[in-house]
Amino acid sequence: MENRILQGDAVALMEALPAESVDLIFADPPYNLQLQGELHRPNNSKVDGVEEDWDKFADFAAYDSFTADWLKAARRLLTPAGSLWVIGSYHNIFRVGTRLQDLGFWILNDVIWRKTNPMPNFRGRRFTNAHETMIWCARDREARYHFNYEAMKALNDDLQMRSDWLLPICSGGERIKDGKGKKAHPTQKPEALLHRVIMAATRPGDLVLDPFFGSGTTGVVAKRLGRRWLGIERDKSYARIAQERLDKTVAVADPDLVATPQKREEPRIPFGWLVERGLLTPGTVLVSPNKRWTAKVRADGTLISADHRGSIHQVGAAVQGAPACNGWQFWCVPTDGKLVPIDLFRQKLRAELH
Repeated sequence: MENRILQGDAVALMEALPAESVDLIFADPPYNLQLQGELHRPNNSKVDGVEEDWDKFADFAAYDSFTADWLKAARRLLTPAGSLWVIGSYHNIFRVGTRLQDLGFWILNDVIWRKTNPMPNFRGRRFTNAHETMIWCARDREARYHFNYEAMKALNDDLQMRSDWLLPICSGGERIKDGKGKKAHPTQKPEALLHRVIMAATRPGDLVLDPFFGSGTTGVVAKRLGRRWLGIERDKSYARIAQERLDKTVAVADPDLVATPQKREEPRIPFGWLVERGLLTPGTVLVSPNKRWTAKVRADGTLISADHRGSIHQVGAAVQGAPACNGWQFWCVPTDGKLVPIDLFRQKLRAELH
């Protein structure tokens, strides 16, 4: 079952799905905001907040029971390499975190979504609530969960992605409105947030489940990125809005455009293969990026410099007096007045193996 919206109770419908069938669950459950009365702006206009019945619980015990029920159902559905993301605010995320650990989930990160344009604190009696928290966890401590490290690094200008994400709230043309111009769903999440989550934890073709589907953002982004999706939503109007969005969403046609190869999963290419294939010939002079050091390629795939002989990594480390060196990035071939890293030759061979 995939690429469809199931209408009804989240727990009951999750319990009816096959075990270990889902690669990623993104959950945006009710926050149990515990709001007391209406909130108004300084000009006395009413704030369009979350007032729906689905966000109301009798007490903390009722909310904890609800949380435990859907988390148990979610854990049964995850594949061994699958993971769960759940988002919340200070009203509920700590209670959710406790239930996660009680049920055996293994927390990998808590990711802070820092909002560039949060709603002000109109009463001026607290700090402006400018962030929400996402907990990312594996099914258990021993799980070999999937993480697209290279994709996250690429999205962040080739720097490691941090656990604080600065993104705007859903607004403008992205915000779905009803016929009266009001928010069609009070807690619609921005597509940019889901893009990052889905890219981080899935591969093309993986199945992404959202048990509180709402306006369908998870499905829209999953479809666009070449992932299969499944949504569960009990409200007919929300399900209709989500389906309308999904019908308009176009998936990327080329799978290569939505996949980031993982370096550790790529075939190992020994430097000697470059010599065997004639991409580099014995006697080729390799140069360091700063042109300070040189070494010659030998027929057996080793290098020789004035005082050192060994692998591309050993000689690179030795000439620098360093404990280690990535020879693929260190050594270059002078070509048309430019220094070309030998790693480009390795990538050429890898492409031929795929």
